[in-house]
Amino acid sequence: MGALAVLILPLLIVGVSGIIYIYRSVVQLMSKSAVRTKVVVITDALSGVGKECARVFHTGGARLVLCGKDLDKLEALYDALSSVADPRATFTPKLVLLDLSDVNCVQDVAKEILDCYGCVDILINNASAKVKGAVQNISLEVDQKIMDANYFGPITLTKALLPNMISRRTGQIVLVNNIQGKLGVPFRAAYAASKHAALGFFDCLRAELQEFGVCVSAVTPSFVRSHHVQPQPSKSDSSVWKFLSRKLAYGVHPEEVAEEILRTVSRKKQEVFMANPIAKAAVYIRTFFPDLFFAVVAAGVKEKQKTEDEK
Repeated sequence: MGALAVLILPLLIVGVSGIIYIYRSVVQLMSKSAVRTKVVVITDALSGVGKECARVFHTGGARLVLCGKDLDKLEALYDALSSVADPRATFTPKLVLLDLSDVNCVQDVAKEILDCYGCVDILINNASAKVKGAVQNISLEVDQKIMDANYFGPITLTKALLPNMISRRTGQIVLVNNIQGKLGVPFRAAYAASKHAALGFFDCLRAELQEFGVCVSAVTPSFVRSHHVQPQPSKSDSSVWKFLSRKLAYGVHPEEVAEEILRTVSRKKQEVFMANPIAKAAVYIRTFFPDLFFAVVAAGVKEKQKTEDEK
């Protein structure tokens, strides 16, 4: 019996692994087929997440409208996509110059986007303007710029494209958010405020658009990292806040975010939170045990200030 178990166990593991692999392959294929010929607008397409979304949706056969602030970099992205794609199964991406922080120009750019194909099926609101520093050291002008890029710009574009979706009674809007839209991290007040505002706006919009057949989704990773290398623990990470902040920084790779956005679009998910258990626990503690959360965060800030004073 023991020898039989030894023989069966490896076969069972291989069998289960094979089933999981086939399942994931089928899901990925179905996700890509769901966006074929769809008009997909990606803002901030030059960011890590934006580039990966462009790659994933392009190979899925979507008709892309790529938006970014630098035409040369957009053209480089265009060349990269064209060089690896099958021209028989993909569409040539359209390139549109768009600076979300320049809110006054967004309306005109929205018209240019609509002129590309006459409609928009999927809008991926991806905005990643960041600033780090103590509140008293960040000017109101910088606060305004962050809010324009991460909040006012995206909602202005969304409002400009909404009538087209509502009139056709179809469409999907995806907000690429951040864990700081759920809880504030010290020294990132402007960024956290912009992400809180965006999440609140699109939560309201989701309910308002349901009767028109327009789906609103939010994909919220903890942090997005550029490399597969995770930050290594330090011997000095002894406090609860240092442990928590280090775990919060264990972000996901842009490729993972893009694949999840594709699945979210194909399944019309309303909200996805991409985070490790520690980050999810932090949001849970912030919600149900706010005094504990605030105490831990305040202790971390005090310890940071003490360390800087000693230098």
